[in-house]
Amino acid sequence: MRNHLRPLGRVNEIRIRDKNGAFRIMYVAKFLDAVYVLHAFQKKTQKTAKADIELARQRYLWLISSRKE
Repeated sequence: MRNHLRPLGRVNEIRIRDKNGAFRIMYVAKFLDAVYVLHAFQKKTQKTAKADIELARQRYLWLISSRKE
């Protein structure tokens, strides 16, 4: 099993590869009170789908706006 972390700007990514395939977890750990998982999914192709990236982006924007309230 091969795992590693990758920063993606303000969001971090954990990459996991094992006999069942490749998996990704996108998360934010910049707040003192919590780590927020934005999206977790199994990769089906070499390139991460735009829909997966967009979903994580929308959730990040929602998180930032909701923490300001």
